[in-house]
Amino acid sequence: MAKTSAKKRKRLSGKALLAALKKVKVVIFDIDGVMTDGSVFYVEGTGWGAFYNVWDGFGIRQLQKDGLEVCFISGGDFESHRKRAERLNIRHAYFGNEDKLGAYEAIRKDLGVREEDCAYMGDELFDIPVLKTAGFAAAPPHSPAAVKNAVHYVTKNKGGHGAVRELCDLLLEARKK
Repeated sequence: MAKTSAKKRKRLSGKALLAALKKVKVVIFDIDGVMTDGSVFYVEGTGWGAFYNVWDGFGIRQLQKDGLEVCFISGGDFESHRKRAERLNIRHAYFGNEDKLGAYEAIRKDLGVREEDCAYMGDELFDIPVLKTAGFAAAPPHSPAAVKNAVHYVTKNKGGHGAVRELCDLLLEARKK
């Protein structure tokens, strides 16, 4: 399990938040608890799945249209996650490994980007190593305190209920400034 003690990152808001987001070239999202509300369901013959928010998907598409690379890193490995990544044309998606730092480093290497070019949104303790490493870090409000201490921004919306879209909209706003 990841080390959870972290020096508290400075929360950003207003112009400082937009200035930090303007630098972002790659946005990486955890799935369970970020793109979903963390609930899962089982369908006989299909397996485990989750519900996704269409507003979040639209926000991701807007980021892609604006030239940002969007990636997924998930500890879960559900067919529904893979289908969601496919539907959103996510070229870099990693599933089924709680060692998210390795996947993060693979994305950086593949895309040739620096840490300061990357934003990451996660909600769980094993997200902390990436949250502490990425140039910009965000989490939904239901995240444990240790996670919230490792981020620059805590969304107003919960995971699966517009948290991803909220960050997408902020990124798009920052790119217009």
